[in-house]
Amino acid sequence: MHDTKAEEKTDYSVPVNDPALRERLMEPDRISGSEILLRSLLLEGVECVFGYPGGAVLYIYDAMHGNPHFRHVLTRHEQGAIHAADGYARSTGKTGVCIATSGPGATNLVTGIATAHMDSVPLVVITGNVAATLIGTDSFQEADIVGITQPITKHSYFVRSAADLPRIVREAFHIAGTGRKGPVLIDIPKDVSAEEAVFRYPAGISIPGYNPSPAAPGLLQRIDELLAAVEAAERPLLLAGAGVVAADAGSELVTFAEKTRVPVTTTLLGLGGFPSGHGLWLGMPGMHGTVAANRALQECDLLISAGARFDDRVTMRLDGFAPGARIVHIDIDAAEIGKLVPTAISVQGDVHDVLNAANALLIERGRGEASASRAGTFGPSDAKAAWLRRLDSLKRQYPLRYTDTEHPLKPQAVIEMISGTTGGEAIITTDVGQHQMWTAQYYKFNRPRSLVTSGGLGTMGFGFPAAIGAQIGNPDRLVVSINGDGGMQMCSQELAICAIHNIPVKIVVINNRTLGMIKQWQELIYDRRYSHIDLSGSPDFVKLAEAYGVKGLRADNKHDARLAWQEALDTPGPVLIDFVVSKDELVYPMVPQGKPLGDMIVGEGRNNGDT
Repeated sequence: MHDTKAEEKTDYSVPVNDPALRERLMEPDRISGSEILLRSLLLEGVECVFGYPGGAVLYIYDAMHGNPHFRHVLTRHEQGAIHAADGYARSTGKTGVCIATSGPGATNLVTGIATAHMDSVPLVVITGNVAATLIGTDSFQEADIVGITQPITKHSYFVRSAADLPRIVREAFHIAGTGRKGPVLIDIPKDVSAEEAVFRYPAGISIPGYNPSPAAPGLLQRIDELLAAVEAAERPLLLAGAGVVAADAGSELVTFAEKTRVPVTTTLLGLGGFPSGHGLWLGMPGMHGTVAANRALQECDLLISAGARFDDRVTMRLDGFAPGARIVHIDIDAAEIGKLVPTAISVQGDVHDVLNAANALLIERGRGEASASRAGTFGPSDAKAAWLRRLDSLKRQYPLRYTDTEHPLKPQAVIEMISGTTGGEAIITTDVGQHQMWTAQYYKFNRPRSLVTSGGLGTMGFGFPAAIGAQIGNPDRLVVSINGDGGMQMCSQELAICAIHNIPVKIVVINNRTLGMIKQWQELIYDRRYSHIDLSGSPDFVKLAEAYGVKGLRADNKHDARLAWQEALDTPGPVLIDFVVSKDELVYPMVPQGKPLGDMIVGEGRNNGDT
């Protein structure tokens, strides 16, 4: 009898990199569209595909059978597949791939596509469809997935011929992974996947009208203007966003900040792009940002946004955002520059390239090779030194704080414990809610691509399957999935994948038995009119984990929490730890929706209006 479980325990960490195999895959054989698809994915360097089969993709899954080089993880829901592909992409910098069947299989991917689109994550999403002859007839499991997802994809393909697949796959990966990255959809009718054609993999890519990295006119002049603005400013500030991480520009950002002595605040998706232990780091800004970061935004006279799009959770009320600052916006997407805030100096380009060029000019001028009119040391003037002292004072006066207790267990203490025991070096995935904000506040991220979280769309159910993808993409790193008890139930079925493949994710449930962030808003904004937030009927998460074959632990006080967490770290396979925490804890600081950044609630009965 065929051992399907043994077949599924393939090593997913080793890419196909054998030159002889690559040469064999390039041979112009006459094969089916399904085999063409698999060959094309292998030639693109795809290490693993996450998916779920169905009638419209059975030819594709049949081609996988017996193929020793193609690696596929069968998730237990299509949404788990696309979130896993997303986590793989964010944590590795590579393009994630998932596959689903037509109709409900494809529509179950929509939330994940929107999640990736909002956060500019490179994905190639492959869907099957009914036979081309049945398109438009409302046949069984037919859905216009191209039309449905058009607003949330960077580009879409409807494949009409098997011979077109090699070109389409090459183009899809190129589009997804260049410029402002994002998801690309490839929809393949069932008869096309069965059709035979001669496989010819294109040597190059030529897409008329697509130029992802145009040479912005006067780029060097804009960088020169940027440096002049930094020299002239008395209270400069850097706002670093997801673009810094996506462009692998972390070291360039550190160099720029150190050479110019400009303090840095990092958005939620920018966390890890600048080390949290650095003296110039102010923390995260925005709705649940630090006092130092938000006051810096309110008081700066020059704001340099590097790869941040001025999301409303960062700016809060726009007419109260950085009111006295000249804005410099560095972004690869010209459409983002000036979209929400007036921009004095626009620098369109890849953040890595722009900062690298700026650093080169700084080094040159430090050696006295610049023109006499612009040769500055970029050292802090008296005013800049006072600015740095002001921000250091705010950091000391208004640190993140909470009342720590042995029992009930405080969620912030759990995050601090995880941060301390991992040294900020783990890959952390989160779901969405209070635990997400506590993670952003209390985990000290030191490396780019260490935080995987849904920022723009705020997708519950994202965190756990994203951790599976991150672990497969980073087999030698510790991956910790931090979830609320609400979001954990949205994709908990993927526990099966951890058990079957022995994927050693450490799954943390911050269990406060309520929809915590909704409760917080109802408490502070809706006069304690609590409506439909009680999760007391949730399952026993330890028993749920054990039902899937995953080790489960529980703790409800600090002593037991330390023991349980250490046991999880000492266990080579996956472990779920149910941390039962206080249900009344709130996330502070907080800027209420509709208020400017200056109107921060620092804690119970305290605000920062007088700082």
